[in-house]
Amino acid sequence: MPADIRKRLGLAGGGSLIVEETPDGVILRTVAQSVAHARALARKYTADRPDASVDAFLANRREDSGA
Repeated sequence: MPADIRKRLGLAGGGSLIVEETPDGVILRTVAQSVAHARALARKYTADRPDASVDAFLANRREDSGA
């Protein structure tokens, strides 16, 4: 990757990138950007359910599967 792009992304010193292929092309994100993106998605789907949690999700899945 060209040095100027690495510098803008804060990747000096071998930082990691997450590569995501989409129908529109390829998205490169730093790990911090990927975490922020995941948090934004989680807020989008749990905004109207402040009690939503991973534990609640797993419990619901267990109930749905009859386990």
